[in-house]
Amino acid sequence: MKKGEKRKQELLGIAYRMFLTRGYEETSVDGIINEAGIAKGTFYYHFESKEQVLEEVIGMMIEKEAKEAEKILAAQLPIPIKILGIINAFQPSGEEIPIEEALNRPENALMHEKIRGRLYEAASPLLCETVREGIGNGVFSCEDIPERVKILLLISSALFDDADYTKKELTVFLDVTEKILGAKEGSLGFLSELIEKNNGQRYEEGGNGKEE
Repeated sequence: MKKGEKRKQELLGIAYRMFLTRGYEETSVDGIINEAGIAKGTFYYHFESKEQVLEEVIGMMIEKEAKEAEKILAAQLPIPIKILGIINAFQPSGEEIPIEEALNRPENALMHEKIRGRLYEAASPLLCETVREGIGNGVFSCEDIPERVKILLLISSALFDDADYTKKELTVFLDVTEKILGAKEGSLGFLSELIEKNNGQRYEEGGNGKEE
């Protein structure tokens, strides 16, 4: 890795830690610079603004998530578990929720759309491969796989990003997923408990769990 790129990655690491511990709004460019012990010009050589730092930090998170998803793809797991695992891999961890919330602010709407595109580019090939594996094993029966995966990602993102859904909505989501992928009716119902457990744990870790 070249010296300039190494310095940039160091700054991203510092910003990531500060976003986690202080929050995005409470982290300033000057704070990142002081923590790194560099001149202001060095920071602006690599980044135009704090918003660009946020975008690249989230890009770094997506790369990490993609590596976890690749491990799930390669694992000896039932196909439905792989599908769920890959989708979950691209959800931020509980401690990273404040970074996700910063991305969801109205002023970052354009960045949010850009990041969503990057998420799709990272997750889609892995899910497509898993669906093809499921077709080969007789679990799914469908064509137009990339288009179906895109719809599945859009629905799952809308439903799970805030973990704000009812049990009935979750049941409908699994029913729709069965239809999208051509799975046997009721064959994905067992995933309901796993989804609720995963999202409950995620928000408990992040300190933003909803009261019943």
